[in-house]
Amino acid sequence: MQSMDRNTIIGFVLLGVLLFVYLFISSKNSRELEAQRLRQEDSLAKIELVKQQAAQARAKDSIVATVQALDSNATGWTRYLAGTTSFHTVETDLLKIRFSNKGGQPVQVELKKFSRADSSFVSIIEDGSDQFSFPVLTAPNQSTPSADLYFHLKSAQQDANGNQVVVYEANGNAGESIQQEYIIKPGTYLIDFNLRLNGTTSMIAQQNLQLQWNVAAQQQEIDAKYEREQSQLILVENGEYDYFNLFSNDQESFENTVHWASIKQRFFNATIINKDKFDKAKFEWTTPAEDSSRLIVATKASFEKKLPAGTQATLPLQFYFGPNDYKILRNIGVEKMDKIVNLGQGPYAFVRPINQYIVMPVFDFIKKYFASFGLVIALLTIFIRLITSPLVYSSYLSGAKMKALRPEIDALKAKFGDDQQAFGMEQMKLFREAGVNPLGGCIPALLQIPIFFALYSFFNSFVDLRGESFLWAADLSTYDIITKLPFHIPWFGDHISLFTLTAVITSFLISIYNMNMTPDQNNPMLKYMPYFFPILLLFFFNRLPSALTWYYTVSNLITLALQWVIQNYIIDHDKIVAQLAANRAKPKTKSKWQEKMEQMQETQKRVQDMQKKGK
Repeated sequence: MQSMDRNTIIGFVLLGVLLFVYLFISSKNSRELEAQRLRQEDSLAKIELVKQQAAQARAKDSIVATVQALDSNATGWTRYLAGTTSFHTVETDLLKIRFSNKGGQPVQVELKKFSRADSSFVSIIEDGSDQFSFPVLTAPNQSTPSADLYFHLKSAQQDANGNQVVVYEANGNAGESIQQEYIIKPGTYLIDFNLRLNGTTSMIAQQNLQLQWNVAAQQQEIDAKYEREQSQLILVENGEYDYFNLFSNDQESFENTVHWASIKQRFFNATIINKDKFDKAKFEWTTPAEDSSRLIVATKASFEKKLPAGTQATLPLQFYFGPNDYKILRNIGVEKMDKIVNLGQGPYAFVRPINQYIVMPVFDFIKKYFASFGLVIALLTIFIRLITSPLVYSSYLSGAKMKALRPEIDALKAKFGDDQQAFGMEQMKLFREAGVNPLGGCIPALLQIPIFFALYSFFNSFVDLRGESFLWAADLSTYDIITKLPFHIPWFGDHISLFTLTAVITSFLISIYNMNMTPDQNNPMLKYMPYFFPILLLFFFNRLPSALTWYYTVSNLITLALQWVIQNYIIDHDKIVAQLAANRAKPKTKSKWQEKMEQMQETQKRVQDMQKKGK
C-alpha cells in the first residue's frame, strides 16, 4: 500500500507540474507584465490618443459630422479628400453594423445575442478605432489612405435572397474607381466584402496592394487581465494553422500565403479572410501595462497582394465578427477556422480529440434534457468517472497487492540493509513471482491527466457558459466571488472563490484518506507531499472559471465515494493474498526485458563488489 501511495504521489506531482507548465505557457504573470511596462508606455499613449480623437470627432455629431466644405468645382479624387461624415446602419438577427462613408467601412459592430456585465451589447468594433485601409495614388507622387477618402454611398438595398447589400464608391481623376461592396446575410456572423478596383495601373503602385487592418480589441469580460492572457493571433499560413499569444508587445512576419488571420479574445474574435489568399503578412501588437484600461490588445496587420495583370481586379474578402463558437466556426466554410476555439493547442494539442469526440458530444446530449449548465457539468463528470472507473479499480487493486506483499518487502529490507542493488534485484524477483506490476497504481492515474487538461481547455473556452448561473456562481465562465479582498495576492487575486475552496477541501480529504490507508508512513517526503497539491490548486484555481472548479469538486466527491466502496466492498484482501500465493506457485518464464534488467543489475552488483574489494 505504501508503494501504491508512492505511485499516487507521483501522479499528484506530475499533474501539478503539468498544470504549472500549462498555465505558465498560456498565461503571463504580473512580473512579466511589469517588465514590459516601460516598453509599452509610448505605444499605449499613441493608442489612447487615437481613441480620444475618434471620440471627440464622434461627439461633435453622432449622425453627421461636418469635416470640411467641398469646392463644388472639384473633380476626380479631390471630391473624396474632404466632405461630411455620414453613417448607415444595417441590422440582422445577429448583428448591428454601423457604416461610415469615411473609408467606406464599418465603425461599429455589435453582437445582439451577447451582452457584457453592464448589459450593453458586446462590440467587436467600436469608436471607429478598427479600420482597414490601403494606399491610393490620388496625384503624381502622392498617395492617400483609402480610410481617409469620403466615399459615396452608391446603394443600400436588399437582394432577392434577403441579404442586405451596401456599396460605397469613389472615383478617380481618369475614370479609376473603388467599389467596396458588403453583403450582410441573416443568420451568420460572416460578412462578404468585395473590393473592386478599376484602373489599378494608375491607382495602385506597382500593382501591389498593401492592405492595413487595425484591430483595437476592447474588454468584453469581467477580468481584463485574464482576457488579455487568453488573447491570441491565429492564422492559416500556407495551409498550416498557427497561433501566437498577445499578452506582451511583439511582432511576427509571414512570407508564405495567408488565407485568414484572426484577433481572438477569450470568447470573441475579429477575422479577415481572403479567398484568394494574401501573398505575405506582418503583424505588430501592443498590450497595455495597466489592467485599468479597457483595451485588451491593439494589433496592426499589414497584408500584401499582387494584383493580376490588367486594369481591373477584385479581392473576394470576408470579415467574421462573432463568438468563438466551435460549431459555428466548423461549419462556416473556411478551412481550420474551428481552431480558433482552444480545445487544446501547442504541447496540449493531444487533448483536442478528447474534447471533439467525447466531451462535447456528451455535453450536448445531456444538455438536451437538463436546462441547468451546473447540473449538466455534474452529470458529465459522473459519466467521465464511470468510464474511467476501471482505471481507478486497477489502481486500487494494484495497491492492495502491494500491501499484501509488504511484510515480505520489509523482510528483504532488513536482510539486505544498505545494499540497495541486492534489495532491488530480490524485490523485482518477488514482484515477478507474485505477478504484481509495481507501476500498476501509477499508470491508471496518469492516464486520467489528459482528461483533466481536456476539460480545462473546454470550460475555459466554451462561450455558452457566459452568463449562466449555478448555485452561488453568477457566471460559470468566470470565477465566483464570495468575498472581495482589500488587497491583491500574487497568483491568487483579490477575491475568494467558494468553488475553488470546495475543490481544494475535497482534494485535501482525498490526501488524508490516502494517508490513513497507508500503514507506517515514516518517510517525511511521502508524508507531506500529498498536501502540496491542494495548496497548489488554491492559487491556480482561484482565477479560473467556476465551471472548472465545480467540475473538480464533483470529481473529487466521486473519487472519495469510489475509494470507500472499492476498499470496503469490492476488493477482497484475503482473496488477493491467496491469488498471490497461487501465482508464486506457478512456473515462471522471464521476458527478454526482465532478463536484460537482471543482467544489468548483476553487472552493477559485480562492479560494486569489485569497488568495495579495491578499497
